[in-house]
Amino acid sequence: MNRKNTGGFATRAIHAGQKPDPVTGAVSMPIYAVSTYAQTAPGENTGFVYARGQNATRFALEAALANLEGGASAFAFASGLAACDAALALLPAGSHIIAADDLFGGTVRLFDRVRGPAAGLSFSYVDLNDEAAIAAAARPETRMLWVETPTNPMLKIFDLEKLGKLAATRGWMSVCDNTFCSPAVQRPLDYGFDLSLHSTTKYINGHSDIIGGAIIARTKELADQIKFIQNAVGAIQGPFDSFLCLRGIKTLALRMERHSANALAVAEFLAAHPKLERALYPGLKSFAQHELARRQMRGGSGMITATLRGGLQPTLRFLKSLELFTLAESLGGVESLIEHPAIMTHASLPAETRRALGIDDGLVRISVGIEDADDLIADLSQALNRA
Repeated sequence: MNRKNTGGFATRAIHAGQKPDPVTGAVSMPIYAVSTYAQTAPGENTGFVYARGQNATRFALEAALANLEGGASAFAFASGLAACDAALALLPAGSHIIAADDLFGGTVRLFDRVRGPAAGLSFSYVDLNDEAAIAAAARPETRMLWVETPTNPMLKIFDLEKLGKLAATRGWMSVCDNTFCSPAVQRPLDYGFDLSLHSTTKYINGHSDIIGGAIIARTKELADQIKFIQNAVGAIQGPFDSFLCLRGIKTLALRMERHSANALAVAEFLAAHPKLERALYPGLKSFAQHELARRQMRGGSGMITATLRGGLQPTLRFLKSLELFTLAESLGGVESLIEHPAIMTHASLPAETRRALGIDDGLVRISVGIEDADDLIADLSQALNRA
């Protein structure tokens, strides 16, 4: 690693994996829009043969991600779900996975309706803060522990250090979806996790203009396996989106500081508002797992979950009255977004599962952007007055 790739997180976010272009001196990594590469003789090449396997723009993105997460290697995919699917492809048919009981709806759909039937994988969804529940779910064929923390959308926090040790003791591969935090806030590999996953669409890119995913592997052994899967299946991140994601990473440290500060201000406002039953945010001292969040997260990220009193109709009036917040799925962009999980992102979950998790008709998920916090609070206030 050259000297430009050492130092603090903000420094590495700008320099890791990137050098000036050797031909032109371009400071930003060029977009290598190419599908194949010239060979000097059959089998003699520069290490670049075909762009599904090798692309310099994607390689720069992957090097940056590996550096920021503290992993052996990183691999960029066409979407977050493509990255999740590649992680599942590491398992033999018939394997059993213990997963958190509160996951992104798309992940559950991939598990139960795609990988389950296609590869004979089975899944147990349990509260990963309950060691007895994990022990009860374990089977001889259990091969993987799958975690989101904070969870989507209920913001449940799981103890990464404890779970990393548990998985290692049991001989299970450990996977953490780190999308809600980014490596600026949380680094699962530091706690012994084998893989850290991201929808890079979200905080890592941060500008709501690409779809992408990534896996960062802690060991070279796992990295070699994922590299094979990435090339064999071919769900790679393209060079244009790799370039945009690299662009986003350069401001990741600054953006996450602002996301976290704004979210805390918004959460404090919502927690005190009479039309709210509750507001959940790890940075709030009233948050049930606040101390655990402080221990393993650097800041609270930008995600808030809030529940309005009165159910669906006042919640819909509130959502329709917002002017600055955009009603849209996704999260982690510079602009503030809000959505209704029961109707939108988590509609694919069975109704009884949503009820068990607490995803009711008054629940909204807020992705707090980097606008002026006073303007965000003013918009929420006027919309709540109309709810």
